[in-house]
Amino acid sequence: MEHPLTVGTDGSDAAIRSLDWAVDQAARHTLPLRIVHASRWERYEGTSSAPAPERPVEQVLAENIVASAADHARHRRADVRVTAEVLADDAVTVLLNEGLHASALVLGARGHGEISGLLLGSVSLAVAARARCPVIVVRGDPAGLAGTHGRILLGVADPAGEMAAVRFAFREAEARGCTLEAVCAWRRPAPGTADAPQLPARAHRSHEQQATALLDDALDKAAGAHPAVRVERVVVEGPAHKVLVHRAAAADLLVVGAQRRQGHLGPQPGRVAHTALRHAACPVAVVPRTA
Repeated sequence: MEHPLTVGTDGSDAAIRSLDWAVDQAARHTLPLRIVHASRWERYEGTSSAPAPERPVEQVLAENIVASAADHARHRRADVRVTAEVLADDAVTVLLNEGLHASALVLGARGHGEISGLLLGSVSLAVAARARCPVIVVRGDPAGLAGTHGRILLGVADPAGEMAAVRFAFREAEARGCTLEAVCAWRRPAPGTADAPQLPARAHRSHEQQATALLDDALDKAAGAHPAVRVERVVVEGPAHKVLVHRAAAADLLVVGAQRRQGHLGPQPGRVAHTALRHAACPVAVVPRTA
């Protein structure tokens, strides 16, 4: 059985944008769409011994959220098979459990205060750091959300650990019939360090050549499986997180490996993924090794 594309919703504007994106993505890949909403009203109701003559307001609200989302999805694309469910747990737990049986999870990026849309919501960040399947956070400007650039952007740093992300990017470019731009950023060692060579010009060529070889290693096998995909290979000097965010302004989707690390508050995405999730001008797919 084919795993569905699963999208989380809470009825917010960000959730509606992510739902629209997920509907189009499900149609593009001929996948069923599963809509989930996390609610704990059942737990709270279960602790009460008082009679309940009518349904709790929280239950009605949760059911209305998923029903409205399902109707919205079916109206947008009648050819997509849609299911929807309210699940009794916190949002992170619900989404991580759903990710065990999903082709990917689609979430909205949520902000607050004067820089709404810039700061990533805690749910999206926690799920991206721990999910077993790809997590796509829908964010960005209108052009990036609409997919009008005709370009998928892939960040490559570790071929051994990012093959799942590479394969994901190739499949996406093939499904969309667009160009795949694969980028590997490199850094020149700082002067005075043990790794800094004596000749700056030679150092420049050496590190650039290493990045080129790394990019070729990552792409060649996957490229053979997707011969119809046009690939642009870009090697550029600079911090990877800044390079990718800059180039994401001309992309419809940025794909990066999870490269997870342990932070003070638990598992966190790597620096590149974290920065992209906060600042990219297009949706971002974070793909773990296990995907």
